[in-house]
Amino acid sequence: MKTDRLLQWGAAAPKQKEALKGSAQRVVIHHTALQNCRGLADSKEHLVSIQSMHMNQRDFDDIGYNFLVGGDGTVFEGRGWGVVGAHTKGHNHDSLGIAFMGNFNSDKLSEEALLSVKRLLLFGVSQSYIHPKFVLCGHRDLASTQCPGDNLYAALTHLRSAA
Repeated sequence: MKTDRLLQWGAAAPKQKEALKGSAQRVVIHHTALQNCRGLADSKEHLVSIQSMHMNQRDFDDIGYNFLVGGDGTVFEGRGWGVVGAHTKGHNHDSLGIAFMGNFNSDKLSEEALLSVKRLLLFGVSQSYIHPKFVLCGHRDLASTQCPGDNLYAALTHLRSAA
């Protein structure tokens, strides 16, 4: 499940990378809170825009999330495996951040996206990127936010059961 994010979505090079010290103990689920993507070209546009905003306005080293997933189930590499993210302030050094692309206060979650994240989690555990007894949580469990939206938050039980 190795990806090349430059070829996949035109990512800019990160300013720097910090490695996680061991397997991720937690997986934090987010939504981008943007309009739902309509196909690969739309997803790539959103990814470039998110990375630009994270790096230029928030002064992050890269896009904040480790992975992002489109409504069609396509998984895009953000920071990737084993890299400290910038997705949940105060909780990034032992976690992996996965963002579903869309606004799940209003959007409905697709089965394809959910299945892709289940597979991503299983792969991460099988390769020791994620601790086998990891905790899965929504961003709102760790910060004062509506993220990952009510519809996605309600679906976290399905992800927990698969993990």
